[in-house]
Amino acid sequence: MNGDAAIEILELRRRFGPIEAVQPLSLTVHEGETFGILGPNGAGKTSLLSMLATLLPPTSGDARVAGYSLSREPGQVRRRVGLAPQQLALYPELSGEENALFFARLHGLTGAEARRRTAEVLERVGLTPRKRDRVRGYSGGMQRRLNLACGLVHEPSVLLLDEPTVGVDPQSRDHLLETIRSLAGAGTTVLYTTHYMEEAQRICDRIAILEEGRVIALGTLPELLAIVGSTPVIEVRADLERVFMHLTGRGLRD
Repeated sequence: MNGDAAIEILELRRRFGPIEAVQPLSLTVHEGETFGILGPNGAGKTSLLSMLATLLPPTSGDARVAGYSLSREPGQVRRRVGLAPQQLALYPELSGEENALFFARLHGLTGAEARRRTAEVLERVGLTPRKRDRVRGYSGGMQRRLNLACGLVHEPSVLLLDEPTVGVDPQSRDHLLETIRSLAGAGTTVLYTTHYMEEAQRICDRIAILEEGRVIALGTLPELLAIVGSTPVIEVRADLERVFMHLTGRGLRD
């Protein structure tokens, strides 16, 4: 992480009729930083990322993403931003490889370059062995990994991730989080929304807590814990197959 701003949000606001989904909001995300947006459903996380991805026009305010204005230079912003939305943006009748290649071509990549980037992102998310299978046959975790790959195929400098681990199994969740950490380690700026403090703690340099469209706390994890206090947390992980066999004498598939 360095001192230059990858994202500068300047009094950005979004209303839906009488509902103010995002109140005038200002914050800065530094280049190479993994910045977490933590909050419950309805806090405004998706609306904020949709504005930064140029999918949703702001009611007022502006932001600069990778040095370009949302309001005046949306095309430049789109070239530099990758998005993995909460709602999967995939074509189930196509293979994983065809999906990633389609998004590569949407971003202007052609020929050998498009195929090279497709192969690279599928390898990064661990889907190379299943790349020719139709997405309709993928597990939820595999679809989430492909969703991330499609957002990476054009090598964005800023990556927007909207609750990318929703509904996935623990193994796929760990794979996604490790992939995000490796991207951040390579210099990609990541804006990451989640419900879960454990995820933010694991991968984020700083965290903003969002409630009803406004930031109510902002800082590193130690700074936030100093504000609210902390209590010990014990995390227990179990092998469900072994537990079930111990309790019943049968395997899960019996």
